[in-house]
Amino acid sequence: MAFPSMKILALADIDDLHWHGPAGKADLLLALGDMADAVILQAAEAWDCRQVFAVKGNHDSAGPFPEPIVDLHLRTMEFAGLRLGGLNGCWQYKPRGHYLYYQEEAEDFLASFPAVDVFISHNSPRRVHDREDEIHTGFSALNSYIARTAPRLLLHGHQHQECETRVGETRVIGVYGWKQIELS
Repeated sequence: MAFPSMKILALADIDDLHWHGPAGKADLLLALGDMADAVILQAAEAWDCRQVFAVKGNHDSAGPFPEPIVDLHLRTMEFAGLRLGGLNGCWQYKPRGHYLYYQEEAEDFLASFPAVDVFISHNSPRRVHDREDEIHTGFSALNSYIARTAPRLLLHGHQHQECETRVGETRVIGVYGWKQIELS
């Protein structure tokens, strides 16, 4: 089955407190964590996005997202014929903090998570876009999820690099800053 045709604006790991990126036109904004809510809202306005979905990153506050941002952590939602789901955070690389999970916790979260077309996560799948340090290690749960459900697209932040890799039938895209993605 083909994707519905749409333009997506994906954001991740933006340190600024205001949107300084360009304006444009996108149907959907997907926020992948580690940025101020104001940046998400300003980008959505600048790109005239009809819908905003997000997950939290390891540097985000514990508070809820303001409306109209929809939190996708361990939820599925539909938008224009596209089914989306998501996962907050990254692996527990330090003793305390928000949205830090042990590998086993992430496995439990996703063990029976339903199939979606697009999955958004702050963290990457394990050994896909990992960095050679103790912090930017992906979740093995995402590898298991991809093997079990084969989402068409998995978007992540956290690794602070732009990259794209195909894992089976799944296109895995790492976003750092902002990226426009066209689905057709």
